[in-house]
Amino acid sequence: MYKRSILGCFALLFPTLISGAPSSAAPSTLEKRQDCVFDSALNPSCWDGTHDLSTNWYEEAPNTGVIREYWFEVTNTTMAPDGVERMVLSINGTVPGPTIIADWGDTVVVHVKNSLQNNGTSIHFHGIRQNYTNEADGVASITQCPTAPGDSITYTWHASQYGTSWYHSHFALQAWNGVFGGMIVHGPASAPYDEDLGTIVLSDWFHRTTDELYEEAASNGPPRAQTGLINGTGMYDGAGSRFTTAFEAGKSYRMRLVNAAIDTMWKFMVDNHTLEVISADFVPMNPYNTTAVSIGIGQRYDVIVRATESTGDYWLRAIPQLTCSENENTLDIKGIVRYDSTSTADPTSEAHTYMDNCLDESMSNLVPVVALEAGQQTYDDTLTVGLQTVSSQFKWTLNNSTFLSDWDYPTVEQVLGGNDTFSTQQNIVHLDQANVWVHFIIQNPIGLAHPIHLHGHDFWVLAQATGTYDSSVALQTVNAPRRDVAMLPGSGYLVIGFYTDNPGVWLMHCHIGWHTSLGFALQLIERPTEIAAITNEDTLNSTCANWRTYAEEESVHQEDSGV
Repeated sequence: MYKRSILGCFALLFPTLISGAPSSAAPSTLEKRQDCVFDSALNPSCWDGTHDLSTNWYEEAPNTGVIREYWFEVTNTTMAPDGVERMVLSINGTVPGPTIIADWGDTVVVHVKNSLQNNGTSIHFHGIRQNYTNEADGVASITQCPTAPGDSITYTWHASQYGTSWYHSHFALQAWNGVFGGMIVHGPASAPYDEDLGTIVLSDWFHRTTDELYEEAASNGPPRAQTGLINGTGMYDGAGSRFTTAFEAGKSYRMRLVNAAIDTMWKFMVDNHTLEVISADFVPMNPYNTTAVSIGIGQRYDVIVRATESTGDYWLRAIPQLTCSENENTLDIKGIVRYDSTSTADPTSEAHTYMDNCLDESMSNLVPVVALEAGQQTYDDTLTVGLQTVSSQFKWTLNNSTFLSDWDYPTVEQVLGGNDTFSTQQNIVHLDQANVWVHFIIQNPIGLAHPIHLHGHDFWVLAQATGTYDSSVALQTVNAPRRDVAMLPGSGYLVIGFYTDNPGVWLMHCHIGWHTSLGFALQLIERPTEIAAITNEDTLNSTCANWRTYAEEESVHQEDSGV
């Protein structure tokens, strides 16, 4: 359910950034005009006459006074999205769940009721900075206790960014049993288009639940997926159905691509058509053209597809990259683009040529429209990825430490209670100083790629390559790609930089769900003395009390990392 209302009284704090904040590397070429109002085809770079594509939303963003309000209920049910019935967990009875839609500057309020039979839950709004709203980040064991069966929780946040993303459970492996959905925050665009087709959510799919597969993943490595879904629908062994959309010759269409998989990197393409990439994650990019876009887990790309054909039916393809993971149905995860909506024919079109790999789009292609320069770091750390076997189970490590947090005692509660006796396995990085730059050098000696996701921030991708990082590597500090998920190459390194402008407890982790559950994560405690002032402790305490009562009564045992 969705409701739109006007705030009677609403204010948000926007801290003033001191010298050293993300700053413009070059003056914008866009001129602000009071009559510059958004039109996707005529004025895509405009917005409301005050803010537009040139606005640096790390420093300022609209405040519309509009509330976008949603009611979610998480339930157990059975579905057959690819023609094979299985138990799923769903939001409001659908997989994916309802799409959250807002305008840039709105306030989003999401009420979540847990009607599951035997699971806690939480909802994380992926890529949303949660600037001064850490309590709405929705990570069980970090920013809250799990929401117990029968309990409810409300998340409130300001849409200071715009673009495409998704929300998902951040409780164990629950997201990949169906607790996820798309998000759209309407705003300016870096290229014109005629129609917005909304989110196209790509997910891998298994015929057993992730809970049933966990022991196999922990002991033998990630299991092979049976197939994949496009907006919750797919084919397997001749059953199921396909996602279908219609084009009109000469028009242009915006597709908002989301990788919501647990273990699959996709190559996305539309046969016979070119993709114009206009954003990566929540960051508008200078447009570039390609025939296929590489989408790591958790990443999003907005692309414009121009209807350059006049007739026919064409495959829309999501191709699992077998260098990264296995899938039984590699060549048949497809939708259909039809120029005649009444057609029922299967396309005969052929795929574009592509390379199977686990690599991000080239850094040279990902050029943000708003050019910002990364500052000199005050804090840096080298994080080395490792893999161990403990009691016949794989465990991922960062600097030889496997992440472990506690559903019953979330980190934010520790901080608020003044308990600074953290365990080594909580993998905590303390960032006490405000408004300084932090660099992480993540070194991966293992030949498996990992999508690295940081909560609470966009980061600057300063370097990314195969091989071993050393001081001879030149960092790209001037208008480097900015995003919230980037691929750490197998046998390679990733160097990221971010600015400590957001108090809270923030998770950084590999977004392969199996790897997160097996300990590939760390957490930042950023500006801890400011966290109490932005936290509703009544909600925190109530949620935790209800969870602890449930966990004790049901003898809940935490098997995974806690996130």
